[in-house]
Formats: sequence, structure tokens, C-alpha cells
Amino acid sequence: MATLAHDREAWAELIDLEALARWMDGKALGDGPIEHADTLGGGTQNILLRFDRAGRTYVLRRPPRRPRPESDEVMRREMKVLSAIAGSDVPHPGFIAGEGDPAVLGTAFYLMEPIDGFNATVGLPPLHAGSAEVRRQMGEAIVDGAVALSRIDPHEAGLDDLGKLDGWLERQVPRWRAQLDGYAKFEGWTGPDALPDVEAICAWLEANRPTTMQPGLIHGDYHLSNVMYRPDSPALAAIVDWELATRGDPMLDLGWLTATWRDPDEPHQRLSVTPWEGFPTLAEIVDRYLAATGRTAAEARWYTVLAPFKLGAILEGSHARACAGLTPKPIGDQLHAHTISLFERALRRIDKPLM
Repeated sequence: MATLAHDREAWAELIDLEALARWMDGKALGDGPIEHADTLGGGTQNILLRFDRAGRTYVLRRPPRRPRPESDEVMRREMKVLSAIAGSDVPHPGFIAGEGDPAVLGTAFYLMEPIDGFNATVGLPPLHAGSAEVRRQMGEAIVDGAVALSRIDPHEAGLDDLGKLDGWLERQVPRWRAQLDGYAKFEGWTGPDALPDVEAICAWLEANRPTTMQPGLIHGDYHLSNVMYRPDSPALAAIVDWELATRGDPMLDLGWLTATWRDPDEPHQRLSVTPWEGFPTLAEIVDRYLAATGRTAAEARWYTVLAPFKLGAILEGSHARACAGLTPKPIGDQLHAHTISLFERALRRIDKPLM
């Protein structure tokens, strides 16, 4: 608990409020002192600082206490995406202003409007907890958010420099298979043989790869933890955490949603929201997306196999580092078990499609 408390106060060491106020003066964003500053969230994630100035509330977003080498570029990408989708049907935090030059506050950062909403994985208000019908509509709303995002034209939005479209489909399986194989550099890693049939997953994905893609904007980490719901209805208040946004086929967001959604065929359920009763089934999620977008069941099947494979390949890295003594073993073991579950999910979808 001491570490969490320390991290929750990290902003006081990292964000110079006087420097921030001077920068805001230059942007004509109020005047006078910054008041009521308080962090949102905690831990090792990006720092969110809510504060008031001249009667207006802002939320500042910047990299974590220990930024990664790419953290400033990630912040600049988020600013670009949020600016590009302003005024669209995609629920998102309202972008106010940003600074890509780390000279001002030590890292890139931006200001956005506060979100009047809640994270369902943290807990449900009485309205949502007390009605299975409301929860069904919550599930439909997160699908509709992905649909709205799929309709953004990156070219028209000025996002032509976001990611590389050439060979995007062909790169997917080799990229994440290489990620998995690369963990061999960590001494003691249990290797791909300790995972469900990697070769079968990769072979099926390559053999069934769609011949074409529909380029669009991808959130990149689309699931229940990365959306906020309105407190007075089942509607989305905002899709958050845009740090992995890029161009590609937006159907990958549908795949990601199905990779993280409750699967009744799994013996050990990880319920991200309680109570769960009422939320749509995996098949209902896919059907709703297809009905709204006109995409095909064959395309959806491929992405619902690719996404759990990709997510598992990423999570297995923590297990490999734990095997080498670089991260705590309990965390590595937990994520290794999750990777196994994800690969098993991919294999089930090869044998039995969701739709």
C-alpha cells in the first residue's frame, strides 16, 4: 500500500504547477493559480492529474513516473488522434491543448476535459448493478463504440502518418510469432512447448488470412477496462487510453473485445465486471458488429483467433522475464496462465467459430 500511495503522489514531484500555469497562460487557458490538484488512478500507469483553474476543470495526462523511451511520442500520438476524432460519433475525452516538447514539464503532456463516468471493472453504480437489462445495453454500447471508431477515415482525419498500411495483414502472424520466439533470450523461459499448440494457431491464421483489409483507425487495446460509462445510463461516456492507436483493420478491435470478454467454455472464469448476468454473449457481440458494419463472419472469425494469440504473445513476455528473475514470479506465473487460456481460446475458435 505504501508504494501505491507514493505513486499516487508522484505528480507533486513530476509536475511543476507554476510552469504549467505559465504554459496555460500562453494558451489563454484561464489565469491565476492552479487549484484542487489531485491524481486519478495510481500505480505504474500514465499519470492523470485533475485540477481547477479560473472555474474550469482540466485533466492533465503525462507518462508514468519512469517514462519509457517512446513515452513522449506516445503522448504526441494520443494528442493527434484525439484532435482528429473531435466532433465525431466516437465517445472520447475532449482534447483541450497539448505540448509535445518535453522542455516544458519534463515530458510531453496534454490537457483534456474531465469525463463524467465510471469504469465498470472497478464497480457498478446501483442503476447498472441492479438491472440485467441495463448491463445488456452496456455490452451493446461497447460494441457500438467500436463500430463508430471503425467509421473514422484516417485519411480524411489527417492520420496518414499513423502506422504503416502496406503489408499490414501479412505482417500480423510473423510479427507476433517473432515476439514469442524472442523470449528465448531470457534464461529459464519455459518456451513455446509449454504453451498450447502455437504451430496450429499460426498455421491456421496464415492459411485463412483475409485477402484484403479495410483500412481504418484502431484503438489497439479495446476492452471493458478502457471505456467509461455514463453514471445515468448504459451509454459510453468515453473510450480512454489511446496510446496504442494506429491505422490498420479496425476489426482487430472487435477481436480484442472478444479476446477479453467472458467465455463460458473456460473452466476458470475471470469476471471483469460483477454482476455479469445480462451482458451479451460473445456471439451476440460479433453479430451486432457485423450487422452494423457489413463485414463478414469469415473476417470476424480470423480476427477473433488473431487477437487472443497476439494478446497472449504480449503477456507471455512477463512470464519470460520472471523466469529470468527480472520480474516477480507470482505476476509472471499469473500472466503465463492467462496466456495459456488465451491460446486455448484461439484454438477453440478454430474448431468452433463464435458465429
